[in-house]
Amino acid sequence: MITIGILVIISLHMLSTGVKPDGRASRPSLLLMEVLRPFQALESALTYGASGLVHDYFDLVGVREQNVELRKQLAELQSERARLVELQVENRHLADLLELKEALGTSAVAANVIGSDATGLSRSLVLGEGSGDELRRDMAVVSTEGVVGRLIAVSSSVSRVLLIDDHNSALDAFDQRSRARGIIAGVVDDGLTMKYVDRSEDIKPGDTIVTSGMDGVFPRGLLVGQVARVSQEGPGLFLNVEVKAAVDFRRLEQVLILTQKPVESAPDRKG
Repeated sequence: MITIGILVIISLHMLSTGVKPDGRASRPSLLLMEVLRPFQALESALTYGASGLVHDYFDLVGVREQNVELRKQLAELQSERARLVELQVENRHLADLLELKEALGTSAVAANVIGSDATGLSRSLVLGEGSGDELRRDMAVVSTEGVVGRLIAVSSSVSRVLLIDDHNSALDAFDQRSRARGIIAGVVDDGLTMKYVDRSEDIKPGDTIVTSGMDGVFPRGLLVGQVARVSQEGPGLFLNVEVKAAVDFRRLEQVLILTQKPVESAPDRKG
């Protein structure tokens, strides 16, 4: 309040004296200018600052909108890249199945795995192809890793595969090294067993088990798995042979259905 009063008095004095060309008249004017200078500087700074804040605000709004748009574009690019990578993987799997088909020299249909048994009553998979693709019951299903199972149900557009590790499954197979034969079946808990292998047979852990071609479903020589454990527990006539499946059934995405029945092979004879 005191400052304002001083400024008012100085202003009235200048009005009463007027502006004269000599130094005495200009001295109060210069004094007033010096007194007002900090206030004018402050006002200018405040005005510029307010203008700058408004400017910066709109700049930030623009940057934020650009960031939102860039993030959207980045998400779209990442999604497209993931889709392209997945297509490459699928194409590679299908190319491997085509090579397998050519190696087997038989007619076959590639199919996508679209589901599994939801009831838990059996170990099975659902395929996205059916009778419209010339599929029918008891056709062999394989993958690039080995034997998968056989078709047990077929509709017009889907079909169900009973996996070889289901306890109701059975396929004729033999030990590639010793030529010992047996029946591969699933175990209730998990895994595979080779039934009806005579106790006198020379079968060892690490041996490769392949299909014999004598069951009328699977061609001869398809990989089933490897012997994991052999024991002679109990008084029975047969060995207890545990087999590790070549195929990881939980990771299957595509399979090959053999639409042509194999020619039954003659029994394998030893030396």
